[in-house]
Order: sequence, then structure tokens, then C-alpha cells
Amino acid sequence: MDNKSSSNTGHSKSTRVSLIRMASNTVASSAISGREETVIPVFPWFGIDIGGTLVKLVYFEPLDLTAEEIRNEGEILVNIRRYLTSNRAYGQDGVRDDALELKNIELGSRRGNLHFIRFPTSKMMTFIDACVMRNLHMLTFKIFATGGGAYKFEKDIVEKLKISWCKCDELDTLMNGLCYITKLNSKECFYYEEPQNDANPNKHPFTFDINHPFLLVNIGSGISILYVESESSYRRITGTSIGGGTFLGLCCLLTGCSSYDEAIQLASEGDSTKVDKLVKDIYGGDYERFGLPGHIVASSIGELCKQIPVECSFGHMNQSDKRDQASKADLARATLVTVLNNIGSISMMCARTENVHRVLFSGSFLRVNDLSMRILAYAMDYWSGGEIKAIFLEHEGYFSAVGCLRQFLMDANNDERDLINSSRQ
Repeated sequence: MDNKSSSNTGHSKSTRVSLIRMASNTVASSAISGREETVIPVFPWFGIDIGGTLVKLVYFEPLDLTAEEIRNEGEILVNIRRYLTSNRAYGQDGVRDDALELKNIELGSRRGNLHFIRFPTSKMMTFIDACVMRNLHMLTFKIFATGGGAYKFEKDIVEKLKISWCKCDELDTLMNGLCYITKLNSKECFYYEEPQNDANPNKHPFTFDINHPFLLVNIGSGISILYVESESSYRRITGTSIGGGTFLGLCCLLTGCSSYDEAIQLASEGDSTKVDKLVKDIYGGDYERFGLPGHIVASSIGELCKQIPVECSFGHMNQSDKRDQASKADLARATLVTVLNNIGSISMMCARTENVHRVLFSGSFLRVNDLSMRILAYAMDYWSGGEIKAIFLEHEGYFSAVGCLRQFLMDANNDERDLINSSRQ
């Protein structure tokens, strides 16, 4: 993240006072009409999800500032807004996903744009220092946060930024954000009709009704699987430690790559069949008795040492000639298939146990990762005989951060009403 500083001429005290005044002016309880109006909290509005691998930040850019608000907001807020909205990259690691931006939406009785920003969790301290350099600590405001990092970095954030830091439950914010975005964006959900067709997998919008039971599989560093009956009724049924963190860790060890994007790029160029042992490698063709076609993976992962006489080890990687033929891209692709097959298998068994036919896959692991989505879609369709549909989401990875923003607005009004109007023009 960028550490360049911005000026702060005479804002230390006056900015805090003006911001508090801005908030109090928007809060009203009319004694004449007996009508309570919505509390509009102090800008800036952020929600943040600090995961094990990535930090996801959502920022609401107001478009309807009054003349008085513009006069009172001060240089710091103006600089923050310009910096966040005018850049697509922040230093070497921060990225604004401008293709995901939701424009001209109504949020908390205000109209504006919702921006989606991400950067590696390993750069969190750099991000905090950048906020200090840009004088964010001179403002009086509140941030709602979730993820393990909301606890891990709490002390540093509170001490350096002097803000009110409110921690939220990960799964609650995930559901809150999912419910809001799927109502707001009619094309949020989609599926692949032909996931194995590399040239044209036939991506189609999926009309999603959140009030019919489904599974929500959240793929981050690890996996959590939720059974959802409705927006307000859901439970975690299981999970697995083999997730995005497993894929990245194994890829770094096997290929020498150093980032998630590099690992995914390698996987997209590889051929897992040069690494995995298939059914036909064992039976010479299909295993007809159990309906297993020859191209299905029989063995994915094990020992890489040729001295151990085993029939696994990334399929046939115990054979020196096979190891010599396998490229780094092949190893990355096999690692990806291994992790996704595990996720797909567990998800399908859970769907059958809970008697649901829709499985939503979300999480930062699927961010800009069409390959993984298509592998999952094919696996779910194949092994369920077409009965269970894999559904994906455009704003994968950002739902918990959006849920934090929802909680921020509800907290400002001291009740549990959903104060976010999902209308869009």
C-alpha cells in the first residue's frame, strides 16, 4: 500500500468538531410530527474483512453531499475520497476491483458508489501506517470489522488510528452481505452450462431466491459450509482445513511461486493428468462395475520420494520419468484440482444430507478465478448426475465486508432494522 502523506493544515481539532456536527445535524426526532428519522453516521463509511490471506475493504463514496457538508468535511476526507476512488492500484499490493463497483446505489438514506478494495493480509501493518500518513487518525469515526485479523490487529489499529473498532461475527456478516448484494444486483448469481468448454463455458445469470434452502460454501484460507433456510435462519454444518491456504502453500513449496495470482496463472497453464493418477492408469480404461470413467482422478496426492514404493504420490510422481515430464504448471494444476475435488466432494455430501439442490460457492479464493469455478461446477454436476447445481457470485470474497457496513449503519440507529434500501437507479 502507498505510504505517501497528504497535508493536514489546521485539521486536528476543527475536523473532529465539524465531523461530529455533521453527524448530529442529520439526527432528528421531530416532536411536531412524532416521527423518528434515520440517523446518518459520520463519514467515511468503511467495512473491512481481515482474512488469513487477504484483506477485503468496502468504501461508500457519497454522491449527494450538501453544500454544508462539503464546507464542513475538511481536506482529510476530500483527500481520502479522491485517493481511493481515482486509483485502481495502491502501491504494489493494493487493488480496487473497479469492475465490481456498484454505482449510484442508495445506502443508509444516502446515494453513492460502493467500492471494493483488496490487499494481502501480510501488508496490514503497511496499510495501517499508510492510514496514519494520510491523517486518518485525525478523524472521529467508527469501523466494523470481521475475520481473524479483526482481533489480531485490533491493538495496533486502535492505538495508531484512534478509532472505534467494532468486531463482528464472520458468518453473520457473510450472510448479511450476501443478502444485501443479491437483492441489489439482479445479475449477482450465475452458473456454467458447459464448464468443461474452455472456449465458451456458457455463463448464465441465475435468479436466486434466498428464502429457499441452500448451502453456502465459503472458500477462504479454510472452508466453512452453512445450511441456509432463509435470511435470518442458518447454521454452520461443517468445514475443512483444506482450502485456499492449502492450495497456495503447496504451490509455493512445489513450484517456488510467491503469490496467489502467480499460483492461479501457473495452474491455468498446466495439465493435471501429467501428475495425477487416473482410473485408466490403474485399470487400462473405465472401471465399469462402479461406473468410473477412465479420465477420473484415482489418486491425487501423497509422497514425492521415488524410494517409497507407493501407488499414490501425486498419482505417479514416485516414478522419476513422470516427475521429469511434469512442469511447475502441471504441479500447480494438480494441486488446484486436488483441493477443489475435496471441496466439491464434501459440499455434495452435505447437500445430499440436507436435501438441497443449490450450492452457492463464495469466498476470496474464487476471486478472478474462472478456472476454479468451472472445475467445481463440473465436479458437482458430474457426481450428482445433474441434480445439484453449483452457483457462483460476482462479488466473491467481499460479502463479509459488506455485512460489516450493514452492521455499522444499523448500530448507528441503535436497533436491528435493516436500514439499507436496496433500490437502484
